[in-house]
Amino acid sequence: MGYHVPEEETLDPRGLEQLQRRKLAALLEQVLATNTFYRSKFAGLRFDPLHDPLDRLPFTTRAELEHDQRDHPPYGTNLTFPLERYTRLHQTSASGGGAPLRWLDTPESWAWFKRCWRIIYAAADVTAADRIVFPFSFGPFIGFWGAFEAGCDLGALCLSAGGMTTSARLRYLLDHAVTVVCCTPTYALHMAEVAAAEGLDLRGSAVRALIVAGEPGGSIPATRNRIEDAWGARIFDHAGMTEIGAWGFEPVELAPAARGMLVIESEFIAEAIHPQTLAPVRDGQTGELVLTNLGRIGSPLIRYRTGDIVRLTRGRCVAGRWFAFAEGGVLGRSDDMLIVRGNNVFPSAIEDILREIPELAEFRLCITQPAALAELQIEVEPTPGTDGGKLVERVTNAVRDRLNFRPDVAAVPPGSLPRFEHKARRVVRR
Repeated sequence: MGYHVPEEETLDPRGLEQLQRRKLAALLEQVLATNTFYRSKFAGLRFDPLHDPLDRLPFTTRAELEHDQRDHPPYGTNLTFPLERYTRLHQTSASGGGAPLRWLDTPESWAWFKRCWRIIYAAADVTAADRIVFPFSFGPFIGFWGAFEAGCDLGALCLSAGGMTTSARLRYLLDHAVTVVCCTPTYALHMAEVAAAEGLDLRGSAVRALIVAGEPGGSIPATRNRIEDAWGARIFDHAGMTEIGAWGFEPVELAPAARGMLVIESEFIAEAIHPQTLAPVRDGQTGELVLTNLGRIGSPLIRYRTGDIVRLTRGRCVAGRWFAFAEGGVLGRSDDMLIVRGNNVFPSAIEDILREIPELAEFRLCITQPAALAELQIEVEPTPGTDGGKLVERVTNAVRDRLNFRPDVAAVPPGSLPRFEHKARRVVRR
């Protein structure tokens, strides 16, 4: 069926840029009239949204938003309308260690959020004929709500699987012949682990697709290969943030050898900058993703430093439409990069190595920093029946050969490392 978009969004790069600028002009006209946060931030700034370079506008940072919400509790001042207009409240997971951000949406902004999710579903060929399961407890985290309600709007049968054990969720999705699963890569692996232990046949199920988000795993080759093999289904990676929206997706037309994510450029302006110098990086170079959302007028973000590290290339044509392409998806977080014995290492690079080892069930990275350089210990959990000493040796050799340093590796008993329903926290700083 392919990826279908409204006619106005089927544009060449020049037409797409003009569309973005028109939306940016409409956004700024409303926001600068009534939004206290951005009126103060942009005070005295002269900017023509149709013609001026975007870098004339300052960045917005998470630290600013946290400070604003501390000074103006509980929601801060990034609100374009009176509080009575807002009908949705969500908050970030605070997985990076900071305070969670609370985020409000008006009905119009929430409709925009769901529209982005409809693009993600269409790109993965999800239709009204599908049955989608959401195997997690619904709380204030936005992604689950957005995906669920957009699936309902699509006309698909949407099954909430909150308040269940993993075993019960597996039987639930098998009983109802679910075709699409929305979850984190970690939880997809854990469900496969439990299914194998209980003799449940995932490969023979009706599941044909998993839409994963929340972690880099969906675009890490070894991780996605392990999940696809266990489920007998294709993974579609997706990226988004509570405060910015659902910005990235993997379409069915993207060849397996060109895995990565496309930016929904009809709804976002994407940039990539050097995390330290803040200068723009060239196409194809690694940089920090900066996003401006164009339809969330009730609580917008303009030139928001996401902290996500990507390798962004413009002018990717997929299914007759032009996109910015994040090769390999989200490569990591700017604050997650480790310097281990003089080597710059992202946790995702270690995960790609470890997930290739079938005897490894789970792992954790433990960071200590008694001096200037960080020390890393990799805790590895063997699968049942695997010799822990042999696993340690294999992991040590694999990391040394691929990343050019000899890690400290320790085996832990089977079943001792935590499993996660939401975002995994495999990096522990001590």
